[in-house]
Amino acid sequence: MNNQLSPELYRVIDANLNRLKEGIRVVEDIMRYKNNNKELSQRLKLLRHKANIEDSIELLKHRDSVNDVLRESIKSEMNRSDLSAIIIANFKRAQESARVLEELYKLYSAEYSENFKYIRYELYTLEKDVLS
Repeated sequence: MNNQLSPELYRVIDANLNRLKEGIRVVEDIMRYKNNNKELSQRLKLLRHKANIEDSIELLKHRDSVNDVLRESIKSEMNRSDLSAIIIANFKRAQESARVLEELYKLYSAEYSENFKYIRYELYTLEKDVLS
């Protein structure tokens, strides 16, 4: 990773990388354990593993989850009507995070930016496949 990143941008990247992987993992586990869907589980798992960057130690150095100004959940985050709502929310969460990472890495690494763009588009496809 480029050392020109500010501590604040490391925090943005760290939060979005975590959010991306967490969102994928929620859907992956539902497909794996509830639906016993090996094919979709495997596709999600491979995509989650593609969401890696070098220098994760640097991200940890700048993590400040204790002082996150939006740490508290809002009411809409606490309400899910059914399993489909959980799946949709987590796909959207992952897609949005992939977009943030894609945009930020346009400044520092075209390779990472393209990787997160690829992940985002794969998430769009997987969302359709899972919910169809």
